[in-house]
Amino acid sequence: MVWGRTIANRLCRPGVASRARPLQRSAPSRRGVVRMGGVVALGECMVELALNGAATALVGYAGDTFNTAVYLRRLGREVAYGTALGDGDPFSRAIAARMDEEGLSRALVVEAANRLPGLYAISRDQAGERSFYYWRGEAPARDYYELVDVAKLRGAVMGAELVYLSAISLAVIGERGRAVLIPLLREAAEQGVAIGFDTNFRARLWPDRAIARAAIRAVIGVSRYLSTSEEDAAGFDAGDSAELGRDWAAKGVEVVLRHADRRIEVLTKDGAESFAAPPSVPVVDTTGAGDAFNAGYLAARLGGKPAKDAVAAARRLAGIVVQHPGAIIPKTAMPD
Repeated sequence: MVWGRTIANRLCRPGVASRARPLQRSAPSRRGVVRMGGVVALGECMVELALNGAATALVGYAGDTFNTAVYLRRLGREVAYGTALGDGDPFSRAIAARMDEEGLSRALVVEAANRLPGLYAISRDQAGERSFYYWRGEAPARDYYELVDVAKLRGAVMGAELVYLSAISLAVIGERGRAVLIPLLREAAEQGVAIGFDTNFRARLWPDRAIARAAIRAVIGVSRYLSTSEEDAAGFDAGDSAELGRDWAAKGVEVVLRHADRRIEVLTKDGAESFAAPPSVPVVDTTGAGDAFNAGYLAARLGGKPAKDAVAAARRLAGIVVQHPGAIIPKTAMPD
């Protein structure tokens, strides 16, 4: 696809560092308000190319925390999404339109002139498992915490019921972004705001594992809800996931630990609950399944449901998502 190659080249060549552009305070989004007591999700929405054969691709818009934000909104939570987009390009306009369509507030979105959102391509094998290819070197989301009105962001975070982010959110913003975000999360947690964190570890996004481990541990330390997996724990902390989960739970974190055999453990200060692997379903595409799981779990917990019901709701939504192509399923496919 010619336009795909053109956009990819403008965003960043794979594996080649992009030249930094001077930063200017960006314009806020022109739509949406942040409602007190809702969810603030932070991260990046990217252009998604789902490869469909050798010469074509389906265009969509997704990102791990964006997917969770969409599903949380569909499950009845008020959600504001904080990110940076371009200003006037068709892809940024399409992302903004998708946010409006899904009912996400754009009050925390900033628009950066002469920038384009990141892009990724997905290829899938016959079992629906994915391989990802990214072009995001100049994406404005990388500079979000230098572009956003930090006082406005702080007000939204302090007034939220839940702030949700992932280790991908942490990685792409770099040291300067983390220097703003982590103290803000610490302050919010001290004021009683719940922090929800997915350890979604991608080694290639970090300069090295030591930096990743320090940043991820810092956010786990202020989190109320943690979604992690055996693979993630081994990747950033090189430890036994069950032992790490117990340590985090002893410090007051509610840990949802996903095992390779599809068992789920929920660990808290009061002990652990284990949930056997669910029945298998036909898998078309696993993209977004974990993001949907997190949304289902958090929506249930915020609604006062016990962990058992939250795991069931999370699995029900994720089980539907894997039966559809793409990260975000049609609204008509959502569970009742």
